[in-house]
Amino acid sequence: MIRVNTVVPGLPPLEWVNGDGLAETSAPDVLHLTAAAGVDWTNDAFGGAQQHAATLLGFVPTEDFSLSARVRVRGARTTFDAAVLAIWGDNDHWAKLCFENSPQGHAMVVSVVTNGFSDDCNSVLVAEEVVYLRIVRSGAGWAFHSSADGRDWAFVRVFRLDFAGPVRVGFLAQAPMGDRCDAEFDSIGYSTDVPADFRNGS
Repeated sequence: MIRVNTVVPGLPPLEWVNGDGLAETSAPDVLHLTAAAGVDWTNDAFGGAQQHAATLLGFVPTEDFSLSARVRVRGARTTFDAAVLAIWGDNDHWAKLCFENSPQGHAMVVSVVTNGFSDDCNSVLVAEEVVYLRIVRSGAGWAFHSSADGRDWAFVRVFRLDFAGPVRVGFLAQAPMGDRCDAEFDSIGYSTDVPADFRNGS
């Protein structure tokens, strides 16, 4: 199990947020996270109970940046199982970009932005076993993208978090309705050279 000061080449040291989780590296830049049964992040837009049992393995960014990875879920998938790139401020301010299993059994890109309540938005269906996900921070704003090849990036959304304190950014696995979720992240990239245009595929 990885606890603190995890090293992935090219990234700042990684630490757990929201308690320790289960992670391992099978190669210098291949990260595996295992979600326990029932864990997720959600702030129900209809006022239901919040859920913040999932753990983030991440870092505190100090400048504009992009974080990307090729993601997949190993083995059988239950509804809403996902490999996730995420941002965490506190219980009421967070966002996540998910490679998620839909209630219809389709793999898709899903984004959730939470300022008090969660704004949940389905994006593209994914026919392959993997997809590339990317988080970009530029000033006070954030952008989410997805890609089939890690070169041509499709715009998912831009947003702000109404949170003045430091945030953590990194990797998460969720299994809100299943026994576990085995998420894999590879081709991990970190850059302080952020795109000038979030919608042109760069």
